[in-house]
Amino acid sequence: MTAHGDKKHVMGILQSISAEAVTVKTGDGKIVTVRLTATTMYVMKDGKSADGTPAKFSDLTMGQRVIIHATPKGNDLLADEVKFAPVTQH
Repeated sequence: MTAHGDKKHVMGILQSISAEAVTVKTGDGKIVTVRLTATTMYVMKDGKSADGTPAKFSDLTMGQRVIIHATPKGNDLLADEVKFAPVTQH
């Protein structure tokens, strides 16, 4: 995780997804849970736009690489924005 002002960045691979939270395995092997809120924004980095295109919670899939901008609140991290790439089909 890196700090950006009072925000945190969580980067890694989605390990679990629920309506309340996502769990991410970071590059250094840590497991980080980030709570989702009604105001969490979802952005798909699909190469069509430099900023990505608006997406929704249902677009998230386990195994996706994500970058989450989160706000610390108590012991929780609350997701402001979840950026992810589409899953490539093999």
